[in-house]
Amino acid sequence: MSRMPALFVGHGSPMNALGDNEWTRAWRALGESLPRPRVILAISAHWYIEGTAVTAMANSRTIHDFGGFPRALHEVHYPAAGDPGFAADLKTLLAPLAVSLDEDSWGLDHGTWSVLIHMYPRAEVPVVQLAIDARREPRFHYELGARLRGLRERGVLVLGSGDVVHNLRTYTWGERTTTAYAWALHFEAQVRRHLDAGQHEPLIEYGALGEEARAAVPTPDHYLPLLYVMGASDPRERVSYPVTGFDGGSVSMLAVQFG
Repeated sequence: MSRMPALFVGHGSPMNALGDNEWTRAWRALGESLPRPRVILAISAHWYIEGTAVTAMANSRTIHDFGGFPRALHEVHYPAAGDPGFAADLKTLLAPLAVSLDEDSWGLDHGTWSVLIHMYPRAEVPVVQLAIDARREPRFHYELGARLRGLRERGVLVLGSGDVVHNLRTYTWGERTTTAYAWALHFEAQVRRHLDAGQHEPLIEYGALGEEARAAVPTPDHYLPLLYVMGASDPRERVSYPVTGFDGGSVSMLAVQFG
């Protein structure tokens, strides 16, 4: 079994599930270039709850966790299987941390399926989601990610889905633009400089990166998946950026690949 990379993707708007653009084409190429995973462990910004949980159903429902979008988007179905055995193994791996096995309340949210529908359009790879505990500080999420590192040797793709920059208050709704605000560009550039240098500590304590960080990360939910993927990597690993760009001026579509 090939050692899988660890991957963070900026998922942007749910409409990317239906779109044909530079990002969806890059996701498709990325899926074609990676070794085939045995299972995908997805950490999505949109399963942000009080506690740690993992989906443990044999068949995951497609969750349309959004409103105000066209009917066609609500009709998208991504029929990837789950993997209850892997979910149980993950619960054991993370002990003594309390991990709930979710057999019926969640599934695959759009942070996961809107990307995977392009990376693995045949939905042939089982997908399990790991929830983000909203009560915890950033270091907890990074350290939990580090406990996932060994899964990569077992053919598991650790996939974080969020956005390095995600500010919907300044997003240009209804207007297709890829021109980014200066503060958004500067913060993303800071993140890339630290990643290129293998400097994880400043990105864990991202609030210390200044005023631009507060604009880029007004809430932590979309940023935290990056910390899981960083934790699941070695700071000495090669870092690459298979997807780049901005949507609506204030949403980074950056993908970060370790290994």
